Amino acid sequence: MTSELWALAEGVEAAVHEIGAELAARRSTEPVTARTVEEAGARFAELDGPAVAGLRRRLTALRPQAGWAPEALDGSLPAEGEWWLCDATDGAVQYLLGHPHWAVTVTLVRDGAAVLAVVHAPELDGGRTYRAVLGGGAELDGRPIAPLERATAVTVAATSQPPRVAEDPVALRRAGESLSAMAGAVLAVRNLGPTALQVAQVGSGHLALFWEYGMDAGNLLPGALIAGEAGAAVTDATGAAWTAGSDSFLVAAPGLHAEALGVLRTVR
Repeated sequence: MTSELWALAEGVEAAVHEIGAELAARRSTEPVTARTVEEAGARFAELDGPAVAGLRRRLTALRPQAGWAPEALDGSLPAEGEWWLCDATDGAVQYLLGHPHWAVTVTLVRDGAAVLAVVHAPELDGGRTYRAVLGGGAELDGRPIAPLERATAVTVAATSQPPRVAEDPVALRRAGESLSAMAGAVLAVRNLGPTALQVAQVGSGHLALFWEYGMDAGNLLPGALIAGEAGAAVTDATGAAWTAGSDSFLVAAPGLHAEALGVLRTVR
């Protein structure tokens, strides 16, 4: 199965490169002038809609038997069959503000498990592409990757919040408390854009760890597969195995992971 998936990953990578190039060509370096949520949403739909259609067309040609999971996936994965989970413009906020920190992400789910993931950042350092298949390791621009072990005090950690975290007061409180706790334990805490990309960057050592509170399976799945296949520890904030239905997330190099769990255990 691994060789089959790697062959499929080549086609997926070509597809996301094409879509990424089209989106990059259409993105202004100036921030969108929208003043309301409705105006920003309308502008984003003008750009994202054609990209989604193009991505679906290319992926359907590669794997016509696979269905389409909802982009805003929460809770459990489809238990049977193959499903594409895609985000043509992951990091919509950054994209609309004229920043380069956005990505095109694709995950293939098979019988309830993510088995292939590609995360492509067209404008980051000239274009960076992460990919992984279940049981086959992970790569960045065609080279195998692994997380880096560091002392907690010199690590740069990253975090984010799910799109609807304001609707979950417990997750919102935990996000605030954990930020204070983690900021006192590491060198710096940053939010560097798309969740999937930041999680993948833990797998390549560009970030030391990433944590989040709230359900966010659609954004976490591709990066979780990439980081896990690279050798990072992927759990929830209590140290239990992370699943699509988990309400917290933590990924780090194995040695650093235990220390990060200790920090997060101070959160109520």
